[in-house]
Amino acid sequence: MVKIDPKTLNTYAENTWCPGCGNFGILTAAKNAIARLVEEGYPLNKFTLVSGIGCHAKIYDYLNINGFYSIHGRVLPTAIGIKLSNPDLIVIGFGGDGDTYAEGTAHFIHAARYNADITMVVHNNQVFALTTGQATPTSERGYRGKSTPDGKWDEPMNPILLALTAGATFVARAYAYDVKRLTDIIVEAVKHRGFSFVDVIQPCVTFHNVAPYVKERMYYLDEAGHDPSDFEAALRRAREWNYNLDPDAKIPMGIFYKVEKQTMEEGYDRKVPYYRVERNVDWRKVIAEKRVV
Repeated sequence: MVKIDPKTLNTYAENTWCPGCGNFGILTAAKNAIARLVEEGYPLNKFTLVSGIGCHAKIYDYLNINGFYSIHGRVLPTAIGIKLSNPDLIVIGFGGDGDTYAEGTAHFIHAARYNADITMVVHNNQVFALTTGQATPTSERGYRGKSTPDGKWDEPMNPILLALTAGATFVARAYAYDVKRLTDIIVEAVKHRGFSFVDVIQPCVTFHNVAPYVKERMYYLDEAGHDPSDFEAALRRAREWNYNLDPDAKIPMGIFYKVEKQTMEEGYDRKVPYYRVERNVDWRKVIAEKRVV
């Protein structure tokens, strides 16, 4: 048994998140989850993170594991490419709500549909914080920011409902300031075979501090007797919270849905070693022979 202190996953980089930012909770939970998984037998050198662009993406600088800093909205295709190149890796994507639900919407839908065996953690603060406060697809109607000075006119996206209907096989919501429960959910998400999606409500203390609103209304699905194997029940729970239909509605937290299905990787013909990379290959010969390496 290998046991590591989560602090060993720290890096030398100076943290530049705003004091009190919800991202600190996500970073701490990620470190705790990885340390626990290593203790359970998951090799540390197999963990690989992918981040996008935004405040969330700085987690790449602060988490000492293998990683790839992708471009805006492209966390998931990068993560899927890494997983296909080396299926033995444990791939965790970290994206923002703008990063994932705006530029990255199509990738999100198809990653869920493919049931790629990766974990996607979304830092959902309902605002483009790095660019100083513009509205995102999850911002509530009426939100006033740099891009919506008169108030956002459209309804917010429901990421939980989208993930469920797109085919994700592990769907959860967590709260950034509840580090213990967030740690537990990340552990379960990584262990799950298939596309694991964790939407984390992450208050932005500078541009969109929803902490008081969320803390007053959130409840935990496991304490409410929710069955995560029941898809129809998951859909009903996903529809409970909508900023504009009922501002006082309760906010369910925890695992909405979990099921085992064929993964994307299993869907490929594994007789073809498509993920093996050979060194010093004469690619002209490879092309001439029409073989796969």
